[in-house]
Amino acid sequence: MGADSAIPPRTRDFGFIPIPESRRYHPERTFHFTLALNIIFGFASTATVANLYYCQPLLVEFAQYFHISEAAVSSIPTITQAGYATGLLLISPLGDLVRRRGLLLVVLTASTLVAMGIALSRNLVSVQVLSYFLGVTSVTPQILIPFAGDLAPPHRRGTAISIVLSGLLLGIIFGRAIGGVIGDASHSWKNVYWIAVGIQGVALVVLWWVLPDWPSKVEAIQTNEGAKEQQRPTYFTILWTMAKLAVTEPILIQGCLINLMNQVVFSSFWVTLTFLLAGSPFHYSTLKIGLFGLVGALGVITAPFVGRLIDGLVLWVGILIGVVFGLVSQIILVVGAGLNIAPIIIGCIGLDFALQVSIATRIYEIDPALRARLNAVFVISGFTGQVIGSALGSHVYLSAGWRANYATSIGFCGAMLLVLFARGPHCERNTWFGWQGGGRLKKEKPKPKGDEKQDGLKRASESR
Repeated sequence: MGADSAIPPRTRDFGFIPIPESRRYHPERTFHFTLALNIIFGFASTATVANLYYCQPLLVEFAQYFHISEAAVSSIPTITQAGYATGLLLISPLGDLVRRRGLLLVVLTASTLVAMGIALSRNLVSVQVLSYFLGVTSVTPQILIPFAGDLAPPHRRGTAISIVLSGLLLGIIFGRAIGGVIGDASHSWKNVYWIAVGIQGVALVVLWWVLPDWPSKVEAIQTNEGAKEQQRPTYFTILWTMAKLAVTEPILIQGCLINLMNQVVFSSFWVTLTFLLAGSPFHYSTLKIGLFGLVGALGVITAPFVGRLIDGLVLWVGILIGVVFGLVSQIILVVGAGLNIAPIIIGCIGLDFALQVSIATRIYEIDPALRARLNAVFVISGFTGQVIGSALGSHVYLSAGWRANYATSIGFCGAMLLVLFARGPHCERNTWFGWQGGGRLKKEKPKPKGDEKQDGLKRASESR
């Protein structure tokens, strides 16, 4: 109790914004991560990650508004993604250093104001510059996902992460759909960004009302262990730790390699889908192609069920199921994607979801005190895979056709299986290759009082 009470309760954010009484941390209060809060995390992820994709269907509107060529505005999506990569590297790891409530409120306020700036822009340069900073500040989901991992008890962690991740994936679909439909209906790209401002404003108010003022992991370490001041992590040591984790943790490296290849397959599918549906025998219009992306939402809807399944399995098995499911989807695509719409629908639904949730959950178990940094490395690997997949998929499709493109994806699925089987499900943390601990497929049942009553301090320092 003495260590717990060393953290004084706060009543205000940033010294002047009141924290709702029920959201204030107190060492004697047990906080429960409810389904409602989990869904709000997912909504906030949808509201912010959509910022990265509003611009993609609006390039023609940008060109017409600024009276320039479409080639001149084609850099906006790339600039936005470059900003996102910067935010992943420099902002999301702060979740291991500062209180997540304050960090989330700052980041979401910033992305809302930047979206407003884009809506008010009068020239291309200001749109390009602000698009970069919109990407930088749109990392709310990458703070929320590891935060959900901290708040949820172990036996519900997969479900919790899957719900937030489903919000992120819905944001990708939502951003493209809203950008295309609103831009086309109103003939104004500005309206899309004003909608983004409104949605993020709602998310900001809701998060202020419901986010718990969880102690930072640094506070927990110091109060529980009497850490010396010189041992306090700094921003630069956080970044250094990320680089170190990326080359010294076998579970993380295995997960990142599989995630990178999985995102190559994912990105290649979606980038080349436009070419496939616009050509024979489909000849779909641009609007139909855009709306076809909503089919991918069917896979997202399965998120809670996938998470519940994963919660009962050894996470390695969840990854195996995801890889096999993806492999079967690609085989179906290589057989008939260019002949009938049904294989394409199956491909949309079957891409990667169980796999991504399983990898993320497994990586978060490496060290709870490092979850923000582990998540940053994990997401950067996926981002790298998306860049590779976009370039490789387009090249293979345009030079050799759709069958060669999906056959290449089958090759990546096979490589994922090789990486997965190189290190078995029960290997010790520092084991690089081999199999240990038998072949048990289901998790051991959790202890009845293990995590439900853990308070913020215990959760933050349980790895120590």
